Amino acid sequence: MARSLERVWEEKLRAAEAIEQDYERWRQDEPLVLNEPDREALQRLGEDLPGIWHSPATTAAERKGILRLIIDEVILDQKRFRGQVWFKILWQTRATSEHSLQRRVHTYGDYIDLERLRRRVIELNAAGKMDKEIAATLNAEGFVAARGCPFKGENVWLLRTRWGIPTVKINGTSANPDRWPDGSYSVQGAAAALGVTPQTVFDYLARGWFEGHQLTKGQPWQIELSDDQINTLRARIARNRRSRKEVS
Repeated sequence: MARSLERVWEEKLRAAEAIEQDYERWRQDEPLVLNEPDREALQRLGEDLPGIWHSPATTAAERKGILRLIIDEVILDQKRFRGQVWFKILWQTRATSEHSLQRRVHTYGDYIDLERLRRRVIELNAAGKMDKEIAATLNAEGFVAARGCPFKGENVWLLRTRWGIPTVKINGTSANPDRWPDGSYSVQGAAAALGVTPQTVFDYLARGWFEGHQLTKGQPWQIELSDDQINTLRARIARNRRSRKEVS
């Protein structure tokens, strides 16, 4: 009885499999018939491919399916043009198109348009803009740093150093005055006011004994010193000198 049931079951499975195979062959051979409303709906979808692609309802798998439907092959070449990825698309219609995109590079020697970037930095620097201002302008104009990120003041400073572009000085080409128009001191001015060397002023800045800032790297220091601070520091300096004399 068991063997008889097993034989019947196997026959049914084979019959079901044969029916599925016949149906698959029929489905592949049978032309797809669309009624007019379906045809018009598909045509509208085809004309709005960007809308379908960017729709939140479209899944990643569906986007891959769309690409397979419209693209047959893509050829890439990262060495054909400096700083670019060149690619050729063979569409399902057998038409072809060539494109290029700026790519991330490790050094500015491989940058897509280095000379245009250099000219623009020179122009902005000559207009008196600081490194951060130059970076903001480059970003607004669509420039991208070598590694694909926005420009920062540090990037501009490195490029200027590499290209020998001088830092814009707040006092033009003249020597630094003892005090700047806003009342802050230069390093030389602070040294004279305290009776120390310029190197000692840098040491005091590092210790946080007073505050100073640069408009950008390479700019002269602008040091904030009140009369009270000057008197306090002078007294401290005098005490230190007396102590050293007593020890010696």
